Amino acid sequence: MSKIKAAIKGIDVFLPEYRLTNHELSTMVDTSDDWIMQRVGIRERRILKGDGLATSDMMSEAAKKLLEKTNTSPKDIDLVIAATNTPDMLFPATACIVCDKVGIHNAWGFDLLAACSSFIYALETVSKFVESGQYKKVLLVAGDKMSSIVDYTDRNTCPLFGDAATALLIEPTNDETGIFDKIFHVDGSGREFLYMKAGGSQYPATHETVDKRWHFAHQEGQTVFRFAVSRMADSALELMARNNIKPEDLAYLVPHQANLRIIDAVGHRMDLAPEKVMVNIEKYGNTTSATIPLCLYEWEDKLKKGDKIILAAFGGGFTWGSLYLKWSY
Repeated sequence: MSKIKAAIKGIDVFLPEYRLTNHELSTMVDTSDDWIMQRVGIRERRILKGDGLATSDMMSEAAKKLLEKTNTSPKDIDLVIAATNTPDMLFPATACIVCDKVGIHNAWGFDLLAACSSFIYALETVSKFVESGQYKKVLLVAGDKMSSIVDYTDRNTCPLFGDAATALLIEPTNDETGIFDKIFHVDGSGREFLYMKAGGSQYPATHETVDKRWHFAHQEGQTVFRFAVSRMADSALELMARNNIKPEDLAYLVPHQANLRIIDAVGHRMDLAPEKVMVNIEKYGNTTSATIPLCLYEWEDKLKKGDKIILAAFGGGFTWGSLYLKWSY
């Protein structure tokens, strides 16, 4: 019998209605559409509006749509993992809140946080649970309300991020599809270049931390850019080499959508034609945990069973890596 593999069997998304355009941003901070487009390739991003609305609200809506789309009952879900960098609160886990809002009562779950690599780390984690043979239907929700930790007085970071959530149904398969391989890394020295300083145990919230604006995301762009291009490309190329995948064999590269120049550089390093690289950053910006599954959702109608796909991400920590799968439907 073939080895059990984990396969994506359905995907859906939730996108907030509000579109924050570059033009509107230019009325808030010293920037312009041309400046943003030339540097990062983002024209607009979605923002979740409404008192008390949080990451779990977006995840729950995406999950409800997914369950209806795949004709799956909430009672059949046996594990929920939430990939997020903006949990509703430190505890309980956002996965618990999603379970309650969606009506999932026969599962256990937890959150996974690995900055912009959260989704691929969570997908690999899910795959091991499924490969064990004990889990038949796993809900992986991935998303962030990045607007909650963005400083809209900082022209270098506020154009980058948007809000979104995605939901994927992961099931076992015995055919020649599913998740085959991965290469992941961590370099903890990167914590100095991409972080949110306060809000954890080192600097709990105080008047001082708020006044110093330590509760917002901070990054040193040039350092992150250099690391992201080299690490994402290196891990993807290594994955292709050890699985004997040539550029012409690959259906798509799905890179984390952080910066159009990073995406273009990684695709060039991998010798891929532009049409083989999924890009939607212009419409949504960097939705961190949601960027890769949001691409998969938008390309869902173009994907064919057996398509060879590589997912690649880089995030704070530094965390990075690539994952190889064959599309399952």
